[in-house]
Amino acid sequence: MEAPLGRNHGQPKSAKLILTLFFLTVVFLTIIPLFYHDPLFLLEDLSPKPSPTTSRQPQILSPIKISEGEDCDIFSGEWVPNHNAPYYTNTTCWAIHEHQNCMKYGRPDTEFMKWNGNLMGVEYPIDVSHTTEEDFKRWRYTTYNFTMAYFSTTHLVKSEERDANGPTHTGLFNLYLDESDERWAAHIEEFDYLIISDGHWFDRPSVFYENHQIVGCHYCLIDNVVDLTKFYGYRKAFRTTFRTINSLENFKGVTILRTFAPSHFENGVWNEGGNCVRTKPFRSNQTTLGGDSMEFYMIQIEEFQTAQREGRRKGKRYRLMDTTQASLLRPDGHPSRYGHWPHENVTLYNDCVHWCLPGPLILGMISCFKY
Repeated sequence: MEAPLGRNHGQPKSAKLILTLFFLTVVFLTIIPLFYHDPLFLLEDLSPKPSPTTSRQPQILSPIKISEGEDCDIFSGEWVPNHNAPYYTNTTCWAIHEHQNCMKYGRPDTEFMKWNGNLMGVEYPIDVSHTTEEDFKRWRYTTYNFTMAYFSTTHLVKSEERDANGPTHTGLFNLYLDESDERWAAHIEEFDYLIISDGHWFDRPSVFYENHQIVGCHYCLIDNVVDLTKFYGYRKAFRTTFRTINSLENFKGVTILRTFAPSHFENGVWNEGGNCVRTKPFRSNQTTLGGDSMEFYMIQIEEFQTAQREGRRKGKRYRLMDTTQASLLRPDGHPSRYGHWPHENVTLYNDCVHWCLPGPLILGMISCFKY
């Protein structure tokens, strides 16, 4: 399958602007424009849609090369040691969130930071944010005449916390599935590249609204409200997001979807003793994507493909940054119990969802895997 944009010809604009929109991290996304790529895993037939319990087996296609004559596929392969890493620490980087600061909270091993990375010559950006809010930041890379913006949104669509506790003590949220979150959507047309992602927030209980009416929920335990499952809300959120992008006449940029990053709980789920204590990556033949992670991933791919087809008729451009397989192979990269002090009362005591920084997100996503 040929990439919709073809090869990258001509000179870039004088100033490149990227809007990064996701809820986990943004650090490695400064180099996204290099990674033009169609899905590695495509469905043979998108209809009818199987139920969440149906086994999902994507068709594996040959990866698309970055440019002619290169054997580099950044989305598959193996993790290989890099003994020169890491290139920064928790004391030299101010932007590490506390729950990802594994070194500060005593993680004893360091090998998880030393796998396949090359960040030599990184330029430190200038903060040019329009607000003091940490969830809405902009940075300027003067050498490259390049601006990156980070807009944080929990569910892509408009949302609000209905109950701070909720059935699982992680909050209960109202999700307005047919309304984009205007805190980020209102800024799309300012940028040349839009990078979106979302995932694990949809595990939390939520009430679904469409046309200002409750249509169902995910594990809300509210009388007379049907449980449509989290996958219903997830699909609708991405569908609304893509429709919003395709409806913008003045957005001439490229939309990039960064795919779902699986969690790595073992020996139990997140609130029943599950943990992630491995200290090395999996080999590609040691694990496979399945269960809820596969369902989230396939929903993204299906909605991405639909949006791409519809967008082409309007001159919209889409790319997929498929990091799911690379993320799947890094059970060693999470904070586990090293994202807080031992005496702290936190909801996610063993964190196998977020990533340590320094860690896999920096060290692996910017260079080719070695086969």
